Amino acid sequence: MTTPGSGPSAVEPPAPVLLTEPAAGTPDVVVDLAALERAADRIAAGRGPIAVDTERASGYRYSQRAYLVQVRREGAGTFLIDPVAVDDRVDALVAALDTDEWVLHAASQDLPCLADLGLRPTRLFDTELAGRLAGFERVALGTLVELLLGYRLEKGHGAADWSRRPLPVDWLNYAALDVELLIQLRDALEAELREQGKLEWALEEFEALRTAEPAPPRKEPWRRTSGIHSVRTPRGLAAIRALWEARDSMARERDIAPGRVLPDSAIIQAASVNPQDEQALLQLPVFKGRAQRRLSSTWMRALRAAAALQKADLPDPAPPAEGPPPANRWADKDPEAAARLSAARSALSKIAEAHRVPVENLLQPDLVRRTCWQPPADVDSESVAATLRAGGAREWQIGLTLDALCTALIATAG
Repeated sequence: MTTPGSGPSAVEPPAPVLLTEPAAGTPDVVVDLAALERAADRIAAGRGPIAVDTERASGYRYSQRAYLVQVRREGAGTFLIDPVAVDDRVDALVAALDTDEWVLHAASQDLPCLADLGLRPTRLFDTELAGRLAGFERVALGTLVELLLGYRLEKGHGAADWSRRPLPVDWLNYAALDVELLIQLRDALEAELREQGKLEWALEEFEALRTAEPAPPRKEPWRRTSGIHSVRTPRGLAAIRALWEARDSMARERDIAPGRVLPDSAIIQAASVNPQDEQALLQLPVFKGRAQRRLSSTWMRALRAAAALQKADLPDPAPPAEGPPPANRWADKDPEAAARLSAARSALSKIAEAHRVPVENLLQPDLVRRTCWQPPADVDSESVAATLRAGGAREWQIGLTLDALCTALIATAG
C-alpha cells in the first residue's frame, strides 16, 4: 500500500509502463442511435462500477457542452460516444448507467455537462477528491495512476478543440485512456481510504458532490473581466460592461469562446483610451486586425451607448460585497473578528496536518470566514454545529473541527 507523503524507498520502484493506446485498441466512435443502443446494452450487461468522462471545447466554444462521452465497464469495454452526432438523444444510456456507481476524476467538471444530457449518477466515486482526502500532494489523474498503478498515460490533448470533426485517432486514444484504468484507480484509492479510516468521510463528500445544486449565475459577470482593477471611473466601468455584454451576446449566438471574439485586454484598453470614433478605435493594437475591423461598428456602438448613460445608470466602482470583506481588512474593520479568524485558521491547520487532509477539504474556507465574521449569538457546540451544517459542512467535518472552532470563536483581539 502506498503511503501518501512517505519518504523514498530504499528500493527504486520499477519505471512506469507508458500507455499510448487502450489495451483493446482504439474504440470506434458511436455516432448513430443504433450503435448507441448496442453500446448501452453492453454497458448494462457489464459488471461493477462504471468509469465515465467527458471532453468539452473550453477556450473554443461558448457552451460547456460535452462533445465526447467516454464510458468503460468491466465485461463491456470502452465506448466513445459522440452526443452531437445523435442530437444529444442519449436516453438509451440512462438505464445502462443507473446500474452501478459512477467513477469520475474531478467530477465537478463533468457532472454539469452530463446532466445537460439527462445523465445523472445515483452513486458516485471521485478519484481526484479521494486522492485529496487520502493525503496525496498531487492528484492529477496521470499522477495517481502512475503512483498507485505503475502506468503512465499518454497525455496532451485535454485543452484541444473537441468540437472538431472528425476527431484524430491520437485524440481518441487520449480520451479512451482517461477511463482505461479509472476503475482500478478507484479500487486502490478505496483501499487507501479504508486503511486510513477515511472511507466514510469520502462517501459523505461524494454524496454531497453528487447532490449539489448548480451554482447560481453571477449578478455582474462582467466585473470578472481580466484587468478591470486598472479602470476606476464609473464611466470607464460602463464601457467595460457595454463591450463585455456585446461580446457575450455575439459569442453566445455564434457558440465561440468570448475571448476568441474579443480578448479581455482589448476591452480594458478600449475602456481606458475611450476612442471617440471608429477610426480612433482601429488605432488600438487588437482592433487593427482584420477580424476586429469587421466588427468595429459593433464595438463602437457599445462604447457610445456607455458614454450616453445618465449618471444614475453608471455602475458603482465599489459595489457592496457579498459576505465578509477581504480578510486582510479585518484588523481595521473588526479586530475581534480578525482574532477569531486567526485562531480558527491556526487550529484548522493543525487538524488538517494531523489527519493529512488539505485544510480546504477539512472545512470550506469561505464558510470559516463567514462564521468568524458573524458567529452565532450564543457560541456553543449546538449553535456552531448548526451554523456549519447550514453552510454545507459534512458531518465528518463538523466532528473534526467543532471543538476547535468553538474555542476560536470566543477569541478576541485582547
